[in-house]
Amino acid sequence: MEKTVHLIKLCVGAEKVEDLTNWQASARAKGPDGLPRHVTRMWPKRSAEILNGGSIYWVFKGIVLARQRILRLDEVLGGDDITRCGIVLDPEVHRTEAAPKRPFQGWRYLTPQDAPADLTSAQRREETLPPKLELALAEIGVR
Repeated sequence: MEKTVHLIKLCVGAEKVEDLTNWQASARAKGPDGLPRHVTRMWPKRSAEILNGGSIYWVFKGIVLARQRILRLDEVLGGDDITRCGIVLDPEVHRTEAAPKRPFQGWRYLTPQDAPADLTSAQRREETLPPKLELALAEIGVR
């Protein structure tokens, strides 16, 4: 049986989860099938593990706050004739427990045991805190 692995990626240009969802609602963020996708230069070597229930975990201003299930990986040919990887995402964004993450380039693999848990339904009803406060609470282990 294939293992599952996730990806983790900085959500560049976004300060909060709503910035991501607003961007993904735009036509520019969607593939030809209308699903949101993130296009990246490199193709994951562990694609079989990613496609076995993997998600992409989004880092906002140094803190993981959300994830999206990865549906498939598509080849995307750029205007420069270079083939890239289109990570096709489930449109539903799941908020996660806040987890601090130092900056890094590109994306990284994330094991299921290292991935932050989804928020409970009660936690999802709580008011969203500013990112700096979420980060401070996560760093001291309160959130």
